[in-house]
Amino acid sequence: MSYAKDRIMYDADSHIMELPDFLQVHAEPKDREVVPEISFGSAAGSGIDRDLHEYIQAGHKHDAQKVVELSALGDDILRGPKGYQALGAFNNEDRPAVLDMLGFKKQLVFASFSTGIVFRHDRPKLEYAASRAHNRGMAEFCSIDSRLLGVGAIPLDDVEQAMRELEFAMDAGLEAIWIPHRHCGGRSPGHDDLDPFWARLTEADIPFVLHVGGSPLQLDPEWMNTGRPVPTDWGGGGENVRGKDMTALHQTAERFLSVMMLDGVFDRHPNLRGACVELGAGWVPQMLDRLDWVVDIWSKSDEALRNLSAKPSELARRHLSFTPYVYEDIGKMIQQSNADLYLFSSDYPHTEGGRNPLGRFDTSLANAEIAVSEQQKFFADNFLRVFPRAGQ
Repeated sequence: MSYAKDRIMYDADSHIMELPDFLQVHAEPKDREVVPEISFGSAAGSGIDRDLHEYIQAGHKHDAQKVVELSALGDDILRGPKGYQALGAFNNEDRPAVLDMLGFKKQLVFASFSTGIVFRHDRPKLEYAASRAHNRGMAEFCSIDSRLLGVGAIPLDDVEQAMRELEFAMDAGLEAIWIPHRHCGGRSPGHDDLDPFWARLTEADIPFVLHVGGSPLQLDPEWMNTGRPVPTDWGGGGENVRGKDMTALHQTAERFLSVMMLDGVFDRHPNLRGACVELGAGWVPQMLDRLDWVVDIWSKSDEALRNLSAKPSELARRHLSFTPYVYEDIGKMIQQSNADLYLFSSDYPHTEGGRNPLGRFDTSLANAEIAVSEQQKFFADNFLRVFPRAGQ
């Protein structure tokens, strides 16, 4: 028996835990001097860099005894070790067994650390060299099992280079494209220059994805300046999310998607779809309410808003989807908005996904008395609408 038991479920968020040499190994030969190792910042002081280089020396895998121990967890796999200690975290040969234990039909797979280099907009040559390396590495990792849907990563600062990397990612077999949720080289994502990118995604039936890490994780230092010591992150270091950061983590994604809708991107590309992953979803109902009244009021003076084909709340229902955090109330979100908007995710093997996300979501849905047919949208149907190639 698997974790999902006899339920049909699709997982909108899982990860590879890249080893330090991930980008260098997969970079073009001419770029290997440009693309750096992945650094773990202050976490290196805890010995993590040393431990990970030991994995590299061991052939990029756990030792055989560790694999046996982790495999014995069976359908309790989510209660086992997380991060680099989890089964299939960085060795793709172990990942099919993980999928068997989880029982999910398909699973999106994102990077964990390498996009911090891919999305370095201050160094254009580096970001696109790193994008190519990242996408080659993700395709290689996911090639072992058709249930693994690899997610490419492409910055939109240079449209010509972005188009070139998009073709590479699609040819490599990647099934979605992660883009950073910031302005696109000084342009709105609704700028005419980016229409070829959105058009190509639409033509290929491949969605775009926003994901945590697509813009800075932390507030500007001034917001942390209280005259007292600055709190550490949950890992005891200084690079990850802290409590105050969490309150604003979704804001740049909300801005990005709002602008896409108001700039008419989905009217010009009516079959374009996208997902917003690991950025929570409790903010979504209020965002949609606000966008609807913004259009209602400002369309009197803004021709572009008058020309929208539908209310933003309807555009979002047609084109977008969101993954709630495991500790958010998905039942309440559905009551406040629409069951078509939300996706299940496990975040495996990250700790943030918790030890029983299915149980938490089930409780919330039951408490809100959400109909079984609406629940099925959350666990499967919405995924297949946004990622239709997953059903092939």
